[in-house]
Amino acid sequence: MQELDNVVINFDSSGLWVLNLALAIVMFGVALGITLNDFKQLLKTPKLILVGVLCQFVLLPLLTFLVVWVIKPQPSIALGMLMVAACPGGNISNFMTHLAKGNTALSVSLTAFATFIAIFMTPFNFQFYGSLYPPTAQILKEVALSPVDIIQLVILILGIPLVLGMAFRYKFPVMALKLSKLLKPLSIIVFGLIVVLAFSKNIDIFNNYIHYVLLIGVFHNFLAIILGFSVAKFFKLSFTNQKTIAIETGIQNSGLGLLLIFTFFNGLGGMAILAAFWGIWHIISGLVLAFYWSYTSVKKVAI
Repeated sequence: MQELDNVVINFDSSGLWVLNLALAIVMFGVALGITLNDFKQLLKTPKLILVGVLCQFVLLPLLTFLVVWVIKPQPSIALGMLMVAACPGGNISNFMTHLAKGNTALSVSLTAFATFIAIFMTPFNFQFYGSLYPPTAQILKEVALSPVDIIQLVILILGIPLVLGMAFRYKFPVMALKLSKLLKPLSIIVFGLIVVLAFSKNIDIFNNYIHYVLLIGVFHNFLAIILGFSVAKFFKLSFTNQKTIAIETGIQNSGLGLLLIFTFFNGLGGMAILAAFWGIWHIISGLVLAFYWSYTSVKKVAI
């Protein structure tokens, strides 16, 4: 079992450049649908901000750390779980929320807000919980990871495209909306291409070790969705908002996680495979859940 901690997913510099560019374009596309008014609307409903931030940046990383401590996966897999949990919500959460008949406006607003605070919270949560668990702390020491370097990369991939996209939306609103409708559906395709690009030269490694992360990834994603839904219900949010928070918590930006893993950990096996599998699985689980909620909503209306 320990051999997975020594496996490296090869990813050359040109592939890394493509990954950087792809994620920046996807984030720019998401930002085209965001305005300053989205932030203002959230400020009018602070309870929704509290629940969304609590789930994504406080409870999910904490719950992930507790799960790691209990099940004790291989250190590189544990570090991958912590990386995914530290990332903000995924770019496809808005589409899935709309499909699930959730609060799309809330989803878009939380995506914007989460992306902004992720610039600081993602490096903090990853470093904090990674350092608390001895096996992962050892890997972090060997890598000599600098939180400042992570912040700089996250600003480059999330922060700058967010500002540019919102500025473009403000300056050219009609064109931005048309471009946004074109780019948003492409986010699923882009992530698929990223995974294919990352593992095309390492398919044997992926096939040989995927069984180590399969059950862990499914269970981790299930917990994230249940966490978001349960916390929203605890705070007595509407069912529409419960669905939204569940999706926002369960759909993580694993593409960003992969980029950080390839940039700072040289594609460490357990981390890369876990993040890649999560990215594939959360699309499946998110779509299944969204279609189910969409179907039940239509059925209730019909009745």
